[in-house]
Amino acid sequence: MAKKRIMVLYGGRADEHSISCISTAGVLNAIDTERFDVVPVGITKTGQWIVGGEDPRSWSLNDGTLPEVVVTADSRAVTLDVSRGQDGFFADDPGQPDHVISLGHIDAVFPVLHGVYGEDGTVQGLLEMMGVPYVGCGVFASAACMDKHYTKIVLNAAGIPTAPGIMVDARHATGESVYDEVKKAKLAYPLFVKPSRAGSSFGVTKVEQADDEQAQIAALEAAVAEAGKHDWKVLVEQGIDAREIECAVLCAAPGDEPEASWPGEIVLDHRDQGDDQFYDFDSKYMDSSASHVEVPANLPVSVLEDVRDVARRAFAAVDGAGLSRVDTFVTPDGTVMVNEINTMPGFTPISMYPKAWDASGIGYTELITRLIEGVLR
Repeated sequence: MAKKRIMVLYGGRADEHSISCISTAGVLNAIDTERFDVVPVGITKTGQWIVGGEDPRSWSLNDGTLPEVVVTADSRAVTLDVSRGQDGFFADDPGQPDHVISLGHIDAVFPVLHGVYGEDGTVQGLLEMMGVPYVGCGVFASAACMDKHYTKIVLNAAGIPTAPGIMVDARHATGESVYDEVKKAKLAYPLFVKPSRAGSSFGVTKVEQADDEQAQIAALEAAVAEAGKHDWKVLVEQGIDAREIECAVLCAAPGDEPEASWPGEIVLDHRDQGDDQFYDFDSKYMDSSASHVEVPANLPVSVLEDVRDVARRAFAAVDGAGLSRVDTFVTPDGTVMVNEINTMPGFTPISMYPKAWDASGIGYTELITRLIEGVLR
């Protein structure tokens, strides 16, 4: 049987550019090359699509540097002809200036893209217009879950609880106005201030209860300004006394019933030293000693099953497809509420999504195969 040709998209314009590169390194090193002929296409931070250049298979975070897709002497610009559908991908011909050559028929696209311009429905809409099958959630689910504010609206309408919070406009908000809105909403401290449409903990600040009103106003103003660097739409959420439990959902083929993995937990290893940690960018990606993954999480089986049920319901509520990681809060009394839904979660071999499925009986390569084969025609 002829191999299926799979385009793997990576990089992108989002803050999560380097994390996409690392996820892609894992995917490319693990994908079943007996089944699939892989066409890696990188997207630079300025949005240029290229083939060739640096091989992403060699990328890692072991040396503390963040990989980046850049134009090199060996790379070639990619051009899309929407009207040609699965045959609409071309690259510059190195032998003839102003001439392009076909990248061949593409059976499906695996967009290993995190954040805006990739995980938010934009690339999904482009591929829908071209009639090209792709792995992952569709336009609506991608857009709704990229925007944490709208995720709350959809989930709350479905009867699924989320953390109490408010949305503010960083372009106009002042410390005083945010402080007044927090009081009006009766949000309890600590608060987490975060961009509504960003991931990987970029721009997130924990705001503790201050000793006086002016100090509180200043802390909120600084936190909103930091989040506003990534998105004008900012969430101010009440901190929840709970454990953060993550559940991987898989629905590889249209019409399948969503499957939920055993839920896992990121254990922050420095808390016993008195560190006031939360799971920020460095502890996720740069400091391997900061945390480790436990799957299944150390909770009663009944609670783990509740998390799986909520994850499946949340996935269905947003019209999920392919894959998502549903991040939940589990309170001391066993209440499960959704924190957020990641429609293209971190996909390195040590990321929670693959590790949760590995602990549930589906290995990394098999997981990639199921996701791709589920969308092939």
